[in-house]
Order: sequence, then structure tokens, then C-alpha cells
Amino acid sequence: MTQSDKEKDKIELAALESRVDELIKTIESLANENEALRSQQSALTTERATLIEKTEQARSRVEAMIARLKAMESRT
Repeated sequence: MTQSDKEKDKIELAALESRVDELIKTIESLANENEALRSQQSALTTERATLIEKTEQARSRVEAMIARLKAMESRT
């Protein structure tokens, strides 16, 4: 192997190491983003369940009011 070939190999190896480092950083960044998205999804799922429950409670109250109004109307 000539000196020129050895230099080429060193350059290629350095480029490969640089690319691997970039990929590792990308993977770490994506893992962090994924964790943040999972956390956000969990919070939104919890919020959705709370809102559904509140909506059902409001619906029940409105239905009860309507029933009382109809009862009052039929008495008169």
C-alpha cells in the first residue's frame, strides 16, 4: 500500500467517523423528540378524557333541565 493510498484511507475513515457522529446525533435528537411527543400525547389523552367526562356531565344536566321544564309545562 502506497503512502497515497494510506492518506486516502485516513481521509475516508475520517469522513466515515464524521458521518457516524452525525447519525448518532440525529438518533439522539429523534429519541428526545419521540419522548417529548409521547409525553404530549399522554397529556392530550388525559385532557381529552377529562373533557369527555365534563361534556357528559353537562349533557346530563341539560337533559335533566329539559325534563323538569317539560314537567312544569305539562302541569300548567
